[in-house]
Amino acid sequence: MTTVETRVGFGLGSNLGDRPANIRRAIALIGERGIARLDAVSRLYRTPPWGDVDQGDFANACALGWTSLSPYELLAAVKTIEADMGRTPTRRWGPRLIDVDILFFGDHTMDDPELTLPHKELFARAFVLKPLAEIGGDLTLDGVSVAQAAAEIVADGIGIWEEKSTNPR
Repeated sequence: MTTVETRVGFGLGSNLGDRPANIRRAIALIGERGIARLDAVSRLYRTPPWGDVDQGDFANACALGWTSLSPYELLAAVKTIEADMGRTPTRRWGPRLIDVDILFFGDHTMDDPELTLPHKELFARAFVLKPLAEIGGDLTLDGVSVAQAAAEIVADGIGIWEEKSTNPR
């Protein structure tokens, strides 16, 4: 019996605690728990907060891989990672220890209160498009080229995270 795998993309973000370590831990858990077989991980990006701007900068990254889970199983698995790492509910777009978003799931499109695929804000967020284009610039999602969208989006304040940087802002 052959297991069918689907191409999947993740967006990860953190702006509390050791942000780079939080991202690395979430990426490790995705693999360790058999959620997805990752084959590409972007560099870490330092990004200004989006939405609710009264908070510290984020570390953001994207990862690509393959999963045998269904979209809702995948959603439950990444939410479990967030909870196990200590994420607690906060205000919308507020500070977070870890955020793991499903950016796309193969060529599936869906829009319901629990899960929208591709991610509904994917093409409006430079902090997702820049790292995603680094590892998946050849992707076309919902008819849109990731590389072209990343090249055209305003990315003020977004840059590569310097690991020696410990300044929280």
